[in-house]
Amino acid sequence: MSQITGKAKDETYELQNTADLHTEDENNGNGVSSSSERGTLPGNTETDKLQSHKDTVFFRDGSRRIDFVLSYVDDKDGEKKQERRREFEANLEKAGLELETEDKSNSKDQKTYFLKIHAPWDVLVTYADVLKIKVPFKKSDIPHSQDAPLQWLSRPFRLPDDIMRPQTDYFTYPFDKRKTDFFLMRDKDSFFPPSTRNRIVLYILARCPYQAEGRKDSDKTGIKRLLSNGTYTAAFPLHDCQYWEEAQNPKCERERFSLYNHWARFLCFYKEQPLNLIRKYYGEKIGIYFAWLGFYTEMLFFAAVMGVICFTYGVLSYDDNISSKEICDAAIGGSIVMCPLCDKKCPFWKLNSTCLSSWQSHLFDNEGTVFFAIFMGIWVTLFLEFWKRRQARLEYEWDLVDFEEAQQQLQIRPEFEIRCTTKRLNKITQEMEPYLPITSKCARFCLSGATVVFWISLIVACIIGVIAYRLAVYAAFASIIKDPLKDIQVVGRFITPQLATSVTASCINFVIIMILNFFYERVAIWITDMEIPKTHLEYENRLTMKMFLFQFVNYYSSCFYVAFFKGKFVGYPGDYKYMFGKWSKLRNEECDPGGCLIELTTQLVIVMAGKQLWGNIQEALLPLIRNWWRSRKGRHHPENQYSRWEQDHVLQNFSQLGLFYEYLEMVIQFGFITLFVASFPLAPLLALANNILEIRVDSWKFTTQFRRPVASKARNIGAWQEILNAVAILSVVTNAFIMAFTSDMIPRMVYLYAYNQGSMTGYVNHSLSIYNISQIPARNMPEDNLNLFYNSTTTCRYRDYRYPPGHEREYTHTMQFWHILAAKMAFIIIMEHVVFVVKFFVAWLIPDIPSDVTARIKRERYLIQEDLHKYEVERLKIQLSASFVTEPPSSEASLLMENHEV
Repeated sequence: MSQITGKAKDETYELQNTADLHTEDENNGNGVSSSSERGTLPGNTETDKLQSHKDTVFFRDGSRRIDFVLSYVDDKDGEKKQERRREFEANLEKAGLELETEDKSNSKDQKTYFLKIHAPWDVLVTYADVLKIKVPFKKSDIPHSQDAPLQWLSRPFRLPDDIMRPQTDYFTYPFDKRKTDFFLMRDKDSFFPPSTRNRIVLYILARCPYQAEGRKDSDKTGIKRLLSNGTYTAAFPLHDCQYWEEAQNPKCERERFSLYNHWARFLCFYKEQPLNLIRKYYGEKIGIYFAWLGFYTEMLFFAAVMGVICFTYGVLSYDDNISSKEICDAAIGGSIVMCPLCDKKCPFWKLNSTCLSSWQSHLFDNEGTVFFAIFMGIWVTLFLEFWKRRQARLEYEWDLVDFEEAQQQLQIRPEFEIRCTTKRLNKITQEMEPYLPITSKCARFCLSGATVVFWISLIVACIIGVIAYRLAVYAAFASIIKDPLKDIQVVGRFITPQLATSVTASCINFVIIMILNFFYERVAIWITDMEIPKTHLEYENRLTMKMFLFQFVNYYSSCFYVAFFKGKFVGYPGDYKYMFGKWSKLRNEECDPGGCLIELTTQLVIVMAGKQLWGNIQEALLPLIRNWWRSRKGRHHPENQYSRWEQDHVLQNFSQLGLFYEYLEMVIQFGFITLFVASFPLAPLLALANNILEIRVDSWKFTTQFRRPVASKARNIGAWQEILNAVAILSVVTNAFIMAFTSDMIPRMVYLYAYNQGSMTGYVNHSLSIYNISQIPARNMPEDNLNLFYNSTTTCRYRDYRYPPGHEREYTHTMQFWHILAAKMAFIIIMEHVVFVVKFFVAWLIPDIPSDVTARIKRERYLIQEDLHKYEVERLKIQLSASFVTEPPSSEASLLMENHEV
């Protein structure tokens, strides 16, 4: 699991005692009034109670809600920053926002000021109209889907209905302040929920200038720039209450407390997620992430079960593995002398020294693996198609069907507006808008592309360095781990030079991956900022593509090398192939006689498991310890707590790219369990265990460790959907090639059915070619000739299909080699076509949008048109009635009334 990006705070979460609170009340400056002063205010009994423990989300009057909080401190550059704050706050008040400041004497550290912001009703309705925020106008009359027949089986995993559906379903329509009486408005204070209020205030903060009136400096605009230059230290909305107890004020919501009890606790790992409550509290963008992660985890269960079945088949067929028995047999494997696997340092060796690795290889390289590779190709399609249906249902239920067009038009990034000084007429809106000239855009894209190519080349260079390490270190391991027949250490019985080299190289590669990841994030963000995307959606999509490209090459390149290159370009004794030419003396690696699949499995397990373990340590263990130490006193003495804004201030800031890293982590994992799953059927099981923990860790951190993020909308998972589709298609190709060229399955099948009439006896001897030791060049011969097996043999064996010495075509490929190659190509073509045909058939068979959702969308649009028509008709009647009262009806008005009645 990757760590959600956040800015850690150094403040400790210590609670004030009663004396501290009393001192603060007496020594207030510009902050909260003292107890005696508050007592003189009328109707402040409830306010006094709230201010005594300061856990409130309201202004001092107890009625105006705090919609946003800004914090700042005095420092060396205080006068310049104070001038910016003064102008910024003055412009905020001109925009209609109401402000209230808490003096630093009322904060725990005695140096932090807090500026509380409230959006009054007039501001809310104005910007709700501008942003086209949908609000309810009629209670929904569409019934919920009925429970399926055996639904009672899932009761232990279900949550209470008030948690799953925290609010009534309504038909909604974009807000229009000219038609306020059209919408269901019982109470102005609760008409716009806190998430909507926060979103409106952030919209104003992001576009408010911090310069004197009359000056036009586009660079001096927005809270983001004020945060970057240190004028303000933080900007965040407030949580509604503490997560471990309900809010004492009945006017405050208790959603955070409900989320912690029913979602964020680790003991709830087997429960369903309250997606509607998540969406209501955190917004649709975070809600769609957890919906996708939960659905992905559910689908992983079926892949994990099938993977365990295939692995169990490999274990049960352990004793039927004739090839491993022949390798381990002293009369067969013990009598076969193999040629050296490297120059000078590597000795001749007996085949039975690889006995253990051949048994290990059989666990993953068997007939069940072919079935599992085909199953995973179909599973990927089912996962993507069913997710589209689930996503379409969420779009309807969360009122996001018509959102994307409005998002594209309205959510222009403030950075784009500031940096693009050139303007042109928008043909749609007929308004002047900023744009980026084509020449500047081309120059920026060229620089961006060159930077991406450079960093990818750096990744490839690092991988080549790891390969060179494998080649150079293999000889050292070969000289340390001696032949089992010669005075060996115990470890030599279980670890071959190939395995030792593969494990150490995989660990080094994992360390390199972690180091490069540190730079990729900053490079990808810098490139994307340089391109100046217009909208937030465009920004995220560009950053997603760049970051995934970096991570794809970084994480998978070593697996691609082992799967498709290692052991494929080796040559044969007397004509070996070298990595950088013969001058480098780095001979290309050979595969174990049991095949390279076991090494691919080792590489996959180390990188995948290491990534998940490191993420768990970063994301779960360390924050858990820090949170326990920080809040253990707070639970015992909740009456002596910080103010609500101070409690949230010491939490980590949830950045705009927080979800990006979570998606990236899961998509990289998705690649591991699809691209190379043929080599390790237990990969889905590891992913399933990780994701069960991931859901609860992420929910725990969102609820307890992070400030409340501003609710933002998203109708889908964005560019990640296309990336998943591309990975799904690529996985069919990679698994087909792994089964054909990395696995030893096809050569065994050809031998079984074409050369030995249904028996695997003699396969090992048949798959090894013969070479005359006397013909081996001196540069390839071992240095220690005393340890050779010259006394018993004059030939050695190597893994290939070539004619023996003395044949008229000696050391050229035999017909069996071409038969096997043809069988491999045929297998690839057949497997790809079968899986792709099934994929496209399933995709065609399963519609992206469920039929009942389509019907509901059409009915809702019909009802909206009908109700709007009725509203306009009634409005027209009222206007005409008013005109009749004030003046006699004219002939035109009479004609209009007659036409209206008709």
